[in-house]
Amino acid sequence: MDDCCGTKTEEISALRGNHKNVLIIVLVINAVLFVVEAAAGLLANSTALLADSLDMLGDSLVYGFSLYVLWRSAQWKATAAALKGAIMATFGAGVLIGAVYKTLTGVLPVAETMGIIGLVVLLGNGLCFLLLYRHRSDDLNMRSTWLCSRNDIIANLSVLVAAIGVKVFDASWPDTLVGAAIAALFLRSAFSVLRASFFELRVLRSQSTTAA
Repeated sequence: MDDCCGTKTEEISALRGNHKNVLIIVLVINAVLFVVEAAAGLLANSTALLADSLDMLGDSLVYGFSLYVLWRSAQWKATAAALKGAIMATFGAGVLIGAVYKTLTGVLPVAETMGIIGLVVLLGNGLCFLLLYRHRSDDLNMRSTWLCSRNDIIANLSVLVAAIGVKVFDASWPDTLVGAAIAALFLRSAFSVLRASFFELRVLRSQSTTAA
């Protein structure tokens, strides 16, 4: 029994070590993508690129929180997941506000810049997705992190669609439409993470009360 417990402890430590290595890699990738996409979004007058770049910034913060709680208790992890859900909801609301603003101003984005940067960011997020996929079921913390990566892929594809739409129709509405769609996706995922984290927090409090 002692050998079994010792082996299990080693397995858990190794798993957390793997989590740390993966999260550091995706943190660096997202931080770099944020700088590149934000600059491109400003130059191209693209709401979709700017919204996606803010998501990269949010993900960087998310991965940082995930690293912080790796060796902490389930209570810490559930709290961090709730905070990550709140961050996702905030950015979703921000994108939605930006979409409304773009509709009112009607500035035409540069489709070529949107397409090129969108493809570069898609490749970077594709790498993050593959790195996180095998850890998506390890715990709530890694699952919420994987959800962020999955959302990034969908958002990146949407940016490419928006770039094609802006080029074909010579109008800003595809860019605005994608911004609204990204906002809806992030808000849905945010509520999913928040529900799961609040449920786990209630379970942990119940267990703590029972133990006392």
